Amino acid sequence: MSGLVQGQPMHATRGMNAKRAFMIWAVLGLAALVVFIASLALGSVSVAPSRVLGALLPSTDASSDLAVQIVRTLRLPRALAGFGCGALLALAGALLQVLLRNPLAEPYVLGVSGGAASFALVAMIAGCAWWIVDASAFAGAFVSIVLVLGLARGALWRGEPQDASPRLLLTGAVIAAGWGAIITLLLTIAPDSRLRGMLFWLTGDLNGGGMPWLALGALCVALCVIVPIAPQLNILLRGDHAAQALGVHVMRARLRVYLVASLAAAAAVTTGGTIGFVGLVVPHMLRLAFGNDQRMLLPAAALGGGVAVMGADLIARTVIAPAQLPVGVITALTGVPVFLWMLLRRRRP
Repeated sequence: MSGLVQGQPMHATRGMNAKRAFMIWAVLGLAALVVFIASLALGSVSVAPSRVLGALLPSTDASSDLAVQIVRTLRLPRALAGFGCGALLALAGALLQVLLRNPLAEPYVLGVSGGAASFALVAMIAGCAWWIVDASAFAGAFVSIVLVLGLARGALWRGEPQDASPRLLLTGAVIAAGWGAIITLLLTIAPDSRLRGMLFWLTGDLNGGGMPWLALGALCVALCVIVPIAPQLNILLRGDHAAQALGVHVMRARLRVYLVASLAAAAAVTTGGTIGFVGLVVPHMLRLAFGNDQRMLLPAAALGGGVAVMGADLIARTVIAPAQLPVGVITALTGVPVFLWMLLRRRRP
């Protein structure tokens, strides 16, 4: 983590051959497949793996088969939404840690989740349909993005690259604090009949993830936009002046990273609520294997984040089945000890 703080060049993976990188990606891909199948098979009603595979075939008739209906209409959209949310959060976390050169940066540090939550809670209090709640969440996240972008515009495109990281971080923290006050106010005045659903959404809720296509589409767009400039991000970690000397357009790169990370977080929050610790812990864990080479880290972060949230959601809906826990509770309960372990590991001589 110290390499991010000091802006050191990322040569930790130079000696790592392509075979090792491929093996790590293959392990992550296999883990994603295993957790995906388990998410479709396990729950309050267990479904045999053979029937799960049959349910995924378009030729299978679901009209008279309850197990196929459960897999297709309930578990498949939820698993896809979980993978998309986790991948977006981990990717956004990795990008913001590059942008801010701060190992504690995570997708919600710039107030995206606060804006989404404030607008979504207003829609919930009004008793709006689920699609209006989702649209309100995305609108709130977008408002927060525009606020931070407008207030920190000088740091991003007015020739002040050295001020970009602290100004963005401070602006986001202040706006996040303001959204937090609004959220507290909304929870205070909310009717008791809607309070449980609002609290559930605030701690991460994939129960309404029947339309995972926003998260999956946003993930594809984010990877297509950001992976081609991964070599520039490696150079950017050396510092703004060094990056400019090596031909990187710092303002353009910073603006692209900020927009991709913010919109990725917005899509994730819109789909699954505020699921914490994924964007903080997953990139750090993968750096133990990849170092800080963004060419390898960014795709791996997407895979690792998707596995983490799918696994957390599987635990959340099976540990006290048929009742369910918020996904964010599971990610926090596992993310806190893992992050503390990584901190203690770094202190060892």
